[in-house]
Amino acid sequence: MLLRVCRVVRAAARAHSSSARSERLRSQAYIGGRWVEAESAARFAVREPASGQLLTDVVDCGPRDASTAVRAASDSLAGWRAATSKERSRLLRKWHNLMIQNKDELAKLITAENGKPLKEATSEIVYAASFLEWFSEEARRIYGDVVPTSSPDRRILILKQPVGVVSIITPWNFPSAMLTRKAGAALAVGCTVVVKPADDTPLSALALAELADEAGIPAGVFNVIPSSKSNTPAVGEVLCTDPLVAAISFTGSTATGKILLRHACGTVKKASMELGGLAPFIVFDSADLDRAVAGAIASKFRNSGQTCVCTNQFLVQEGIHDAFVEKMVKAMHRDLHVGNGFDEQTTQGPLINERAVEKVENQINDAVSRGACILTGGKRHRLGATFFEPTLLSNVTTDMLCTKEETFGPLAPVLKFRTEEEVIAIANAADVGLAGYFYSSDLAQIWRVAEQLEVGIVGVNEGLLSTVEAPFGGVKQSGLGREGSKYGVDDFLEIKYVCFGGL
Repeated sequence: MLLRVCRVVRAAARAHSSSARSERLRSQAYIGGRWVEAESAARFAVREPASGQLLTDVVDCGPRDASTAVRAASDSLAGWRAATSKERSRLLRKWHNLMIQNKDELAKLITAENGKPLKEATSEIVYAASFLEWFSEEARRIYGDVVPTSSPDRRILILKQPVGVVSIITPWNFPSAMLTRKAGAALAVGCTVVVKPADDTPLSALALAELADEAGIPAGVFNVIPSSKSNTPAVGEVLCTDPLVAAISFTGSTATGKILLRHACGTVKKASMELGGLAPFIVFDSADLDRAVAGAIASKFRNSGQTCVCTNQFLVQEGIHDAFVEKMVKAMHRDLHVGNGFDEQTTQGPLINERAVEKVENQINDAVSRGACILTGGKRHRLGATFFEPTLLSNVTTDMLCTKEETFGPLAPVLKFRTEEEVIAIANAADVGLAGYFYSSDLAQIWRVAEQLEVGIVGVNEGLLSTVEAPFGGVKQSGLGREGSKYGVDDFLEIKYVCFGGL
């Protein structure tokens, strides 16, 4: 239904007749349990990255709207935190069930506004829903402690309580999964939230708000405020400085994360930051080459290379370097198919916008000017301005941009190394450390490298890492805190020590 509606909206441009709407296609903000316009009545366009055509226009919330949403979340906090963990669990599970029931419609919406292949979009919805399921279960396991004391007339109780109102700022590359991974944890422990989705992909967040309402999440507990690129800095500042906000949770670039942290420090808010990465993918001489190539394809080209744990550079030991490169080229030609995300054979959709394409082009031009060789790809695809050919570079060195800055596109640079010590030094030279991958059959080497890599997530003989049961997060300038897993609730909890005396 959503795809049909989006096409109607494109044909009708800014028409707002009831015939051009779906119950899942929302264009207003969701504040205090109501669908509302921005105070300014402004709107901004949401376009398909594949074609540039208009999907719909969405309310453009400003700072005053952000403050209104924060007050709504604050007003609902007492009631939500007083609800039993069993009741919060029940509502999150109902929200999960509604996502699964509507997964095809929600996936089409992601593909329309994000561009990723429909199969990947469907997988994202299932993955996103799994966080609501997981945290619905964790809601009933927020345990405290009773601690023995040295005084016979005292008892020590350790309580875990919700921190309060949480500001959540989500990225465009996983518009549903990044929302539920954060909001599921916050809501499970009794916090209320205000979500600011990326301006490229607000429709998925608004669709989830519709389902949250349908699931019975109380008014004001879950709020969504879309804003345009021009309004986003001011809205973000409100969400990080308002005294009613107790914590912020952000996924995005390291540069933006630093700005938000500066805003938040004035009121000493808790902060969860999932920031940029520069993931190395190391292939040692002892590796199973076919498995390494399959893992390389999965790690590099999912979502057209637009993931924060996406491999940024391939480091291949000299003994198997040539064989690895040859197999990679064959696998890319065989397995990767560029096209519109709604075409069944597509594995590589468009990049999110032309700026993303220009960044890939800039990195390729820089590498070639310094001696790198293009083995396949290397240019924009004939389908349009936002499509780019999956590209493999050889003869890459560590002074090239593609090894020093996050690409976020379908570019795979390959570097040759000689020793384990050398490659560890290269991998750990980055000031970020989110994910890292390596392939080896040497058990002693596996232990050494897994422990020495300065990253928060390590894939050993595996190219796909994300799962609801495991903690997700990085070290160094890749962020603060962990999301998912049993640890995912920690950033939304305060620990209170209660001393019972006179016993």
